[in-house]
Amino acid sequence: MIARLHIWRVPRRAVPAMFWSMAVDRRKIRRESYFAKLLGTARGSEFGVGAADLTRWAALVVSDGEARPPMRGASSSCTITLEPIASRGTWSGRSPFTPEPAAGRDGPIAVLTRARLRPLRAAAFWRAIDPVARSLRTAEGLHCAFGVGEAPVGFQGTVSLWRSAADVVRFAYRRPEHAAVVERTARQGWYAEELFARFRVLGIDGDREVIGWRDGQ
Repeated sequence: MIARLHIWRVPRRAVPAMFWSMAVDRRKIRRESYFAKLLGTARGSEFGVGAADLTRWAALVVSDGEARPPMRGASSSCTITLEPIASRGTWSGRSPFTPEPAAGRDGPIAVLTRARLRPLRAAAFWRAIDPVARSLRTAEGLHCAFGVGEAPVGFQGTVSLWRSAADVVRFAYRRPEHAAVVERTARQGWYAEELFARFRVLGIDGDREVIGWRDGQ
């Protein structure tokens, strides 16, 4: 099974068609895939409620073929092909990735986080994550990062691409803002469900401006 993250932009006039697609096309892509999610994204590298970018959309597809989302009205797109090397947790009650721990880890690494927030904990979560989002923008080795979600409220996720595994570890464990959120997550029980996965990036095809690509600092 190969995981592919498709990201595309649409002109503003095509936004209503994308909302329609999110409603009617999800069943089709799920039938063709082992696992698939159609997702909205946030502006630039922002996260959180109110940061939705209605001109950029995404789909995560896990399949053994070439299943692709219907990118209605897309003006530009980018596809990231991923090999899972670590995964814990579930997404909609499923474990969508089969890690290959022995796979080579040289080169770019992608990190995916996804959580379903407990309603009474959501406000505290968004307050706590703001310092992390600010520090992420200047993280060493970061190529791009953006928020994703299945719904504007209650379901949140992040996608980030890094120059190397060492850069991921440096940010995750040595940045005090991120370490503090990790500690509070376990103590305060923000999530009703969560998933964390790392991937080796096998390829990036298309327009990298769609994902806000930059050279790692």
